[in-house]
Amino acid sequence: MHVLVGLLGGLLVLLMLVEIFVAFLLPRRVKRDPAIVRSVFNYGWLPWRVLARRLPAQAADTMLGMYGPFGLLLNLVLWVAALMFGYGCLQWAAGSHLGPMGATVDFGNDVYFAAATMTTDGPAALGTHTTFAHVVQIVDAGSGLAVLAIVIGYLPSLYQAFSRRESTVSQLDARAGSPPSAGRLVLRTAEQDGWVSLNRYLGSWEPWVADLMETHLAYPVLAYFRSQHINQNWLAAICCVLDACAFTIATAPPGSVDSARFTYAIARHAVADLSYSFHATPTPPAAERLSEADLGVLLEELRTRGVEPATDAQTIRKRMDSMRGAYEPYVNALALRLELTLPPWLAPESPTDNWRTTEWH
Repeated sequence: MHVLVGLLGGLLVLLMLVEIFVAFLLPRRVKRDPAIVRSVFNYGWLPWRVLARRLPAQAADTMLGMYGPFGLLLNLVLWVAALMFGYGCLQWAAGSHLGPMGATVDFGNDVYFAAATMTTDGPAALGTHTTFAHVVQIVDAGSGLAVLAIVIGYLPSLYQAFSRRESTVSQLDARAGSPPSAGRLVLRTAEQDGWVSLNRYLGSWEPWVADLMETHLAYPVLAYFRSQHINQNWLAAICCVLDACAFTIATAPPGSVDSARFTYAIARHAVADLSYSFHATPTPPAAERLSEADLGVLLEELRTRGVEPATDAQTIRKRMDSMRGAYEPYVNALALRLELTLPPWLAPESPTDNWRTTEWH
């Protein structure tokens, strides 16, 4: 029995150390293994969002936004608790030589000693008296210091990535509205220099999309962190940019919007990798996001601003359907998985943009 408990305790410690290494120090992989503790985080999201759906919209968004920080703390607690329990099993398997003059103590004392060793310098009333117990104590203490150092370095990186993401999402409000709309983004941006300004603006999103892909694959918990406004979110932002890129590429003269093509490519890559990472099966939206009538209105509005499409509406529609089919199933799958809302394609001009409103109006 002692040998079996020792093997199980050692395996538990090894698995937790490997998972911490993979989660914090080897984060830039689309597929991660093992995911024992992180599976608890993933499964906990399912009942959490079911409860949130029962609340009013503002309260539901607040509850959903709490899951990211809560899940992060839950993961840390579970990792540390599992390590403590594993080291307690190792001490018990060795005969629990922790009491005065090597006297045997019970399993509760073993777990208490392992926990105290990991968080402090160990309890004064208990001490190791064998070589194996000394080794376990040293590794236990070293693990505690290592986890603490990793967490201290991890949290600032996490919140810096969140800040970078949100500062750019907020900038989308003035051009695309809240929630963002690709139609408004295209029309407002093309008013000045037509395809040139639209191509330049969409190209400026390429670094943000690349940074979002890298940080959200490295720190998946970031995907659960909500934006400051209920009508904004990172997925709506990247979907709006993809929509605008698809429309621009399909409508503009050939060779005039290469920057938009590059942004479309990296954004499509990002949503595909994130969908795979979150085990979100690509699923086309239940309803058509851009009707024939809306496309016609968008093209007509573009003409009134002096920007002429390079081809007819039927050809534009065919090109857009091909490009939309390459990314819409992924963004829709992520929206369903993370309980986020996809933006409309075409929305009327209104004073509901966040920069136009205040809390006391």
